[in-house]
Amino acid sequence: MERKTATLIGATGLIGSQILQQLIDDADFRKIKVLVRRPFKFVHPKIELIQLDFGDEVAYQAAIAGSDVVFCSVGTTLKQVNSDMVAYRKIDYDIPVNAARFCVATGCPKFLLVSSIGANSQSSNFYLKLKGEVEEKVGSLGIPSVAVFRPSMLLGERAEFRLGEKVGQALMGVLGFMIPKPYKAIDVKMVAKAMIAVAKKETPGLEFYTYAEMLSLAV
Repeated sequence: MERKTATLIGATGLIGSQILQQLIDDADFRKIKVLVRRPFKFVHPKIELIQLDFGDEVAYQAAIAGSDVVFCSVGTTLKQVNSDMVAYRKIDYDIPVNAARFCVATGCPKFLLVSSIGANSQSSNFYLKLKGEVEEKVGSLGIPSVAVFRPSMLLGERAEFRLGEKVGQALMGVLGFMIPKPYKAIDVKMVAKAMIAVAKKETPGLEFYTYAEMLSLAV
């Protein structure tokens, strides 16, 4: 297999950091373009670090150009944007949707998106509605291969402490046997491993992956 160039958006996040580390260790990828909004201290011969304003569409498209696959795991929280819904949407909707648009414009054939279990554009929940809108838009753009990953609770250590998440993880551990498979907690390493496995496969069209599919891909 020809060694690929991967572009990663969201490398500082819980899943993105795992994708980055696994791509570095994967001989099938010769180059990793890491797109970031703020300075990111990570040096490796395979990495091309590109700091940009994601609102600058010319620079954003240029950064996507030359990619064989784009991984998008970007996301924020209301706390991080001071409950500014406009700012929230610019990150969680505009960044992934524009990345997908630029895949089309530059001929990148594969786009992998981290979404959420329960994503639904008709949901009354702001977060799930937004995720559903992103999925629908990305899936409608005509990229040859789109893979959407829908994890539930993520298991892993964040740089940012989230009390609610820690409580949820503890409850998942105790009550996990009662939880339907799509809603079970999953280790971020497994999500990243599944995404990279899909990145290497021929999967035309739009595909969705939840807990069971991700675990089977990660073995």
